[in-house]
Amino acid sequence: MIRLVIAEDHNALIDGISSFIQHEDDIRLVGFANDGKALCELVKKKKPDVVITDIRMPIMDGVEATQQILKSDPAIKIIAFTMFDQDEAVRQMLQAGARGYILKNSNLKELLFAVHTVYAGNNYYDPGIIVPEVISQPSTKGLLTQRQIEILKLVALGKTNQEIADSLFIGKATVETHRKNMIRILNLKGAGELLRYALESKYKF
Repeated sequence: MIRLVIAEDHNALIDGISSFIQHEDDIRLVGFANDGKALCELVKKKKPDVVITDIRMPIMDGVEATQQILKSDPAIKIIAFTMFDQDEAVRQMLQAGARGYILKNSNLKELLFAVHTVYAGNNYYDPGIIVPEVISQPSTKGLLTQRQIEILKLVALGKTNQEIADSLFIGKATVETHRKNMIRILNLKGAGELLRYALESKYKF
């Protein structure tokens, strides 16, 4: 059971996420907070596995809250859930120790996928952001998110973007963005090289 805490200063958004995950058998919302200081206190009491936090909050922002939480318990997985896609905001949260970064305009299914991904020990980055190079891992395996690996497997099977989107229950535009990010991350020259890489890596996943 994944114990989840949400920090967000808009209660309507908390209610929306809560309603969405209440039918998930393996996730339990154990508390929510409206500011960073309250989040840190809540985490000490509830000891969640995963924390979803906004960056801009009253009293204490998400960056400082992330630092304090991980200083006390490095095992907690933190996901930034925010409107901000600026490079500096991404850099600050990831350097603070966040394992995931997802934009608020994403489908809630993507947020749910991010929770499962970071809980399993992997990182999750929204396809709409650029991950700073200083955060990236040196190996190819570390660079690709679990979602990108799933897409790469389907690319190797010759699936179209729409077929991949249908298989993973995500938007076609999301698949296209993931593919562009994989081409950049893997230092490839285009879709043809991505297909070749996918075919060559097919039995290494």
